[in-house]
Amino acid sequence: MLLKKKVCLAILLFCILVIVIVTHTMQKGSILPVAVVASVWLHESSRPNQTQTLFSAASKPSAPVLTPKRACSCSSCVAERGASDWFDERFDHEQQPYLKSVDDSIDPLSLKWWLALQRSEKIRIENVLEKMFQVISTPSDDVAEPERCRRCAVVGNSGNLRGSKYGAAIDTHDFIIRMNKATTANFEADVGNRTTHHLMYPESAVDLDPGVHLVLLPFKLRDLQWVASALSTGEVKMTYMRVKDFIKADKNKVIVVNPAFFKYTHDHWNEQHGRYPSTGMLAIIFALHMCDQVSVFGYGADPLGNWHHYWENNQHAGAFRKTGVHHADFEMTVISKLHKVGKIKFHR
Repeated sequence: MLLKKKVCLAILLFCILVIVIVTHTMQKGSILPVAVVASVWLHESSRPNQTQTLFSAASKPSAPVLTPKRACSCSSCVAERGASDWFDERFDHEQQPYLKSVDDSIDPLSLKWWLALQRSEKIRIENVLEKMFQVISTPSDDVAEPERCRRCAVVGNSGNLRGSKYGAAIDTHDFIIRMNKATTANFEADVGNRTTHHLMYPESAVDLDPGVHLVLLPFKLRDLQWVASALSTGEVKMTYMRVKDFIKADKNKVIVVNPAFFKYTHDHWNEQHGRYPSTGMLAIIFALHMCDQVSVFGYGADPLGNWHHYWENNQHAGAFRKTGVHHADFEMTVISKLHKVGKIKFHR
């Protein structure tokens, strides 16, 4: 009986042992495939899928190519930097060529220099400007835009225009800038017949056609008083000489060059040669700040070396180089340099 119990106990223990072994084996078998599958999945995930890679490469947007913002839409633009260190050192993008309101702030040093150019009355410039802008209109802002291509012709008064046949070429420009007592009548073939802007001061004033901008070059306070008077009461009749009481011009198209712009031109461009810049030099620098491309006609001596105006028959009448006020030779050097570096086209 005891033997029978021992045999049953042994069988029971054997069965338990078998169950434990089988259970353990099944658990290992179920875990192993999962581990293998996970390992394979991780391996497959880390290896790039060829189709996915090709698709990603095709759909990934390429980095945009950034092109520098153009100053204008012309083939070349005056205000663009990088073409000439000489030009970039002199051209000040922050300069405001003309007065826009009574509240315009003029650098004190520039104002002091300007007031000393010619004798001025003891009167505050603010008061003069206030009265002036009661007569003339405030100029609208002239903001350069990348879509703009403004081509300008600056037409001097040199006798070298006689027989030049530049008239047709001059008239193709958007802005045509003339100065002082320039006339087109009877000289159209050489100087053109269109004018958009006419630079003058009281002593050189002429009547203008409708639509032409009167661009005042004020060399003294009296000049600011004169332009307001000449377009209204006619009370200013004298500066240092007799001047026109009245002038024919559109009040809403008057532009008054900023006194600080005179100093800027004198310092940056003329390098302080002469007492102050000539009208011709101021006209070119003014155009550089107002235009995208600048062509210059009628500057310098004629082929015989004479300095005179194209409407004068006396070739020896030119007094430009005799005043001692302007440095004609240095200004011509600057103009030639502007042509050389591609900032203007100088037609001799």
